[in-house]
Amino acid sequence: MRRGTFVRWGVPIAAAAVIGAAIGAGPVIAAVSGDPVLPERSAEQLLADAVAATSKAGGVPPMSGTVQQTASLGLPALPQTGGAVSPLSLLSGSHEVKVWYGAADKVRVAMPTQLNETNLILNGGQAWYWDSATNTATKLTIKQGSGGPAQATPLPRETELTPQQLASRLLAGADEHTAVRVINTAEVAGRPVYQLVLAPKEETSLVQEIRIALDGETYVPLQVQVYAKGSAEPAYQVGFTQVTFTPPAAENFTFTPPAGAKVEERTLGTEGDAGAHAEERAEHARQVAGDLKVVGEGWTAVAVAPFSLSDLTAAQQSGTPEGGHGQPGGQGGGQGGDAAALVDSVLKSATPVSGTWGSGRLIRTKLVTALLTDDGRLLVGAVTPEAITKAAGTK
Repeated sequence: MRRGTFVRWGVPIAAAAVIGAAIGAGPVIAAVSGDPVLPERSAEQLLADAVAATSKAGGVPPMSGTVQQTASLGLPALPQTGGAVSPLSLLSGSHEVKVWYGAADKVRVAMPTQLNETNLILNGGQAWYWDSATNTATKLTIKQGSGGPAQATPLPRETELTPQQLASRLLAGADEHTAVRVINTAEVAGRPVYQLVLAPKEETSLVQEIRIALDGETYVPLQVQVYAKGSAEPAYQVGFTQVTFTPPAAENFTFTPPAGAKVEERTLGTEGDAGAHAEERAEHARQVAGDLKVVGEGWTAVAVAPFSLSDLTAAQQSGTPEGGHGQPGGQGGGQGGDAAALVDSVLKSATPVSGTWGSGRLIRTKLVTALLTDDGRLLVGAVTPEAITKAAGTK
């Protein structure tokens, strides 16, 4: 829940140099019949346009809209708790997020459910998290901290709720292992867009391609679609269904706790923000990060870390490293319960495997394969089962 994560809307300037090497002279694709007519642009030009648009003073232009996330990864469905949407629940089914963006320090994200709603409001130096299900308003003091280990899969992080956030990381991670091209124009949320396509060069990646739709006028990412090999439909998609590039009204960024609400205060981005067992969990996280290694490069990189069922059990009992159960308010019924349910369901569906490296249980989705070995390792990557078991043999 760090401020730097929530307001990371644009394409980093450094991405231009990195991706330029992968593109070379990108192809120019003319609009095909029936598609919106936009000026012809190469992949290299589009990347430069996106960087220019997001590096202006104030970053991305003011905007607001509704974002829909759809995931079909083959994960077991989580039980419905009736509470707020947790990050884990975003990995299955379809969800809507409402977004208001006034400037880098004026952001509001609302996640409505059938009966309740959560809101994160950032306004200058003040931030609030409101959970209507628990009638709790949490005043947040946000301090910059380390970003944690890099993610080796195309799946969203917990706080990547918009196309801009996910596109930013994917573009920054493109390198010589990535093929980049432009395909026909399209429409997203009623606006004409260019479609930039990133594809792995390695055959053992589970990813077929990632399509990033850039607004034809502002070059802001409006949609990200991740396609798994052999699938005609996206395995994961996040995109605007409605968007307006006008400054949101000032009242969207103001918040006063309702009468009778429980008001709490928390500091995020520090080791001491996780409750009574924060230091123990922080030390464990440091040990895991120190022992973490990566086998392979690019799209077929496999992360290997010490892990066991006892780690899963401890995580379920204590909630998330952020304290409570995955939400700033720390109320029950949140991510901690979802994590336990997901772990139980996934382990029941895991396939026993063995080889010269030992034995373990294999978990495969459309985009990610995981291997939990009996000798206490967890291997995760967007690769085939053959590739991940080969990585298990690399000491």
